[in-house]
Amino acid sequence: MSKTDYITLNNGIKIPQIGFGCWKVDQVTCAEQIYEAIKVGYRLFDGAMDYGNEKQVGEGINRALKEGLVKREELTVVSKLWNTYHHPKSVKIAINKVLSDLQLDYIDVFYIHFPIAQKFVPIEVKYPPGFFCGKDGVWEFEDVPLADTWKAMEGLVEEGLVKSIGISNFPGALIQDLLRGCKIKPQLLQIEHHPYLVQPKLIEWVQNQGIAITGYSTFGPQSFLELDMKNAKDAVSLFEQESVVSIAKKHNVTPAKVLLRWCTQRGLLIIPKSNKKERLVENLQINDFNLTEEDIATTSGLDIGLRFNDPWTWCEIPTYI
Repeated sequence: MSKTDYITLNNGIKIPQIGFGCWKVDQVTCAEQIYEAIKVGYRLFDGAMDYGNEKQVGEGINRALKEGLVKREELTVVSKLWNTYHHPKSVKIAINKVLSDLQLDYIDVFYIHFPIAQKFVPIEVKYPPGFFCGKDGVWEFEDVPLADTWKAMEGLVEEGLVKSIGISNFPGALIQDLLRGCKIKPQLLQIEHHPYLVQPKLIEWVQNQGIAITGYSTFGPQSFLELDMKNAKDAVSLFEQESVVSIAKKHNVTPAKVLLRWCTQRGLLIIPKSNKKERLVENLQINDFNLTEEDIATTSGLDIGLRFNDPWTWCEIPTYI
């Protein structure tokens, strides 16, 4: 990967702009997929406690390390603190579980997955717990301020267990409140980001604070079809949007490449995934052309505020993100 494919965080650490997203990667194939992704050049792997595949992610990474395909310091390994571990005492339990599953001494980025504190569920009771809070169908919460959770996250950095810390799915007001009292400014914000949900004001403000942004579900409804979500099935595929197809033809690239470049050219990090090796390679090579300002404006103009990963609808979704 070239130097232009890296983003420098506000703590001076450089991480790849293009990574491999581990959400929805099946446990059966996960280790091999991670290993193959490393072989073709991926150096950032975006995982989470809630994805239920961190043991397999760790297997793939450690296989590549043992074979000398890559050095540990060349990888950016990412995980996310799940909702049931927001209490400061639970944060340490969570990172120990993550490191144990990944078979690593530290991780590079640890996000707070959502600004929602649910009741703690012991690992031996259910892991990952998802929405389970002790009783099926019953949601319970903990009165834990985000500032307390963040202070515990800062402690992980001070202990050397985590290099960088970030927030995910946070609205602007909560980010502003966090910045007022934090000792370590968040290095990253991860948000749902695609042409149907651009969030331009949030992006502009966050970037002005020196916080890097990772966009997930860049392909919009395509990313959520497996969850059998009605709004995803009803939405026009971004791969078939007339304007996206037209831009792709103009540059002699695929619509997928247009959507990914639309993000990176605006300074965002991205974490696409694919089961096919040729697409893995293609996704790493999206910075080899430039969209025009008109192309970017046209793609952003598809914004209709359509959010697929909305906590207010979680009770309607049979499987979780």
